[in-house]
Amino acid sequence: MKLLNNKLKNELKIRTQKDYPIKGVEFIDITPLTMQKEVMEEIIQKFLEETKNKKIDYIVSPEARGFLFGTALASQLKVGFIPVRKKGKLPPTTVETQIDYQKEYGKDILELPKLVEKSYQNKNFYIIDDIYATGNTVKAIQKGIQNLGGNIVGTGVIINIVDLNQDKNIFSLLEVQEET
Repeated sequence: MKLLNNKLKNELKIRTQKDYPIKGVEFIDITPLTMQKEVMEEIIQKFLEETKNKKIDYIVSPEARGFLFGTALASQLKVGFIPVRKKGKLPPTTVETQIDYQKEYGKDILELPKLVEKSYQNKNFYIIDDIYATGNTVKAIQKGIQNLGGNIVGTGVIINIVDLNQDKNIFSLLEVQEET
């Protein structure tokens, strides 16, 4: 992994694991970032700056590592948080929609929960995740929310692996490329 762009000032400690979860994939472990209180605080501050002029009703994050940043940001913004879970992890009575998508190492199905006494219609959503590789997870969530009538007002990630997606329209704190 080669670091191309870094918007953070604190020293970064990121681990990678080759051939995890399958052969040929280099897993990026962001856990060391969350363990460093200065880095975690800086990440949330950067997202507060990114979202300060956006009208947001809900922060949305996919499991599991997205939850770490999404809940912290939602708390600071004083808005609701929506966890996007893998199929079967939400109570069946609360599932709003299922989202099929292809990840870089397999197919998955995510579910959006029903909102409490509201609908997604005309609400504003900001999606935050830890890593943006192919972008299919985020794109699937965007499509699911839009299909329910919601508005995506922004998307941000901690790390964008630019050579896997070439997406210049996503807010990211770190841009990396896979080493060849």
